[in-house]
Amino acid sequence: MKILGVDYGEARMGIAASDESEFLASGICCVKVKGMRDAVNAACQKATELNCKKIVVGLPVNMNGTEGQRAQRVKMFADFLKEQSKLPVEMIDERRTTIMASSYMNETGTSGKKRKEVIDTLSAQIILQTYLDTKKR
Repeated sequence: MKILGVDYGEARMGIAASDESEFLASGICCVKVKGMRDAVNAACQKATELNCKKIVVGLPVNMNGTEGQRAQRVKMFADFLKEQSKLPVEMIDERRTTIMASSYMNETGTSGKKRKEVIDTLSAQIILQTYLDTKKR
């Protein structure tokens, strides 16, 4: 079954998808959105387009394990997404995914405008791959 991975943001949202075997996550795109409703519609459209049967959303937990205001917004997004898509939606701790994505882009020399376009997609891919790897264990 294909799974959609989402790195939610109110301006940009990274999208990734798994292969049918749920072994490998691939970055798909970064979608520019205007708020939560637009992001939900875009995620639903991508899930349908890619024939995904589940959605995984990264939850921005603070480094000390607490959940702040941003995490509450992401939970609202996930609830709205579940309602609109009629698909199961799971959340996974996304701590350090942006750091990992930034580190990878530093190693590959990706900078400037290209970096901004890629970081959300790469973060979504890391979120989804973490979920897939955790599920395998």
